[in-house]
Amino acid sequence: MVDIATRVWNHKWKIDPIVRSLIDTDFYKLLMCQSIFRNKPDTQVTFSLINRTTSVPLADLIDEGELREQLDHIRSLSLSRGESTWLRGNTFYGKRQMFRPDFMEWFENLRLPPYHLERVGDQYELTFEGSWPEVMLWEIPALAVLMELRGRAALNQMKKFELQVLYARAMTKLWEKIETLRGVDGLRIADFGTRRRHSYLWQDWAVQAMMEGLGDKFVGTSNCRIAMHRDIEAIGTNAHELPMVYAALAQDDATLAQAPYDVLSDWHEEHEGNLRVILPDTFGTEGFLRHAPDWLAGWTGIRIDSGDPATGAETAIRWWQTKGEDPTQKLVIFSDGLDVEKIAELQAQFAGRVRVSFGWGTLLTNDFRGLVPEDRLAPFSLVCKAVSANGNPTVKLSDNPNKAMGPADQIARYKQVFAVGEQERSEVFV
Repeated sequence: MVDIATRVWNHKWKIDPIVRSLIDTDFYKLLMCQSIFRNKPDTQVTFSLINRTTSVPLADLIDEGELREQLDHIRSLSLSRGESTWLRGNTFYGKRQMFRPDFMEWFENLRLPPYHLERVGDQYELTFEGSWPEVMLWEIPALAVLMELRGRAALNQMKKFELQVLYARAMTKLWEKIETLRGVDGLRIADFGTRRRHSYLWQDWAVQAMMEGLGDKFVGTSNCRIAMHRDIEAIGTNAHELPMVYAALAQDDATLAQAPYDVLSDWHEEHEGNLRVILPDTFGTEGFLRHAPDWLAGWTGIRIDSGDPATGAETAIRWWQTKGEDPTQKLVIFSDGLDVEKIAELQAQFAGRVRVSFGWGTLLTNDFRGLVPEDRLAPFSLVCKAVSANGNPTVKLSDNPNKAMGPADQIARYKQVFAVGEQERSEVFV
């Protein structure tokens, strides 16, 4: 087993690039990339870093030269032969050759496009512009680099034995969580923690701990590189990025209202089974389900990623019932800001009513709260989102208005088009 504390200590001599592979990313990014490569390859998008936790001054904590060095290293990466073989030949979600030959040929020749970085006050402005299939693959590695560099800024102040004790405490904290989850009957849980992890090494350690501690209750990881190296399932479907960009390309309000369903129509042509999972909250879950075409009710399940999770699940159950579907045969994936107490609570509440699953993110792979002075390793809310498509701004409404993004006039327009009424605000933790 890797001695994480010693490796962290050795970071001071800069021997460890943070991202070492283009498949050190979430599986859903590759699935979406293939869909975009097929359906919208020429769309021009801009992605931008957004630090929702403005109290964390990234530009004060992270040296710009070091950040550029890490980003430049990512631009030098390409698929290795082993990675290409794994993607071409492995079985994902029961399907062989998930990735088409034309997509794989393109991916094997890909180098990520340039970035734009500048300091603005105590934050960094980091943007990526270009064709959608290329630019979208910056999101996860960019977040991983910034999260880990912020962590290194705190760790660099610690000596070797302090680091040993820190990681011993963090391992104990995580193992106690795993021991609690062992007692949750019927649990199915996956690692969704790549984008805001403490580090790659820590995520890999957390996955191994889940494998040993939870056995069959642990169903896989979103991280492709870890899935390949640990010979476990790669988990993921689709994300808000798809409807946000499709909507931004809409020419009028009628086309805008149809955009979220056009996304899933394209997805329906490519995927089946457990990959047919709806993410309904981009422009409000209630309105999405109210106007959803009947064929969507036949999909496998729904992922709940904002708002009150229990309310979201109850809304989904009622919708399936009105469509003549049996909710007990449907999958509900909870994935927003989870920790063990909420996981156990939701499992108990919905077991037997739906097929329950969890995507456990930041508080699996980055819960160092309370372990260093001034909580300098506490997780924070950092995202990298598509902010424009073909020159048009993107919008996300969410079921939590604190997660909404986009120009104010466009947010108002989208709320009108998608008939979004009053929403309850809740704290955005991660």
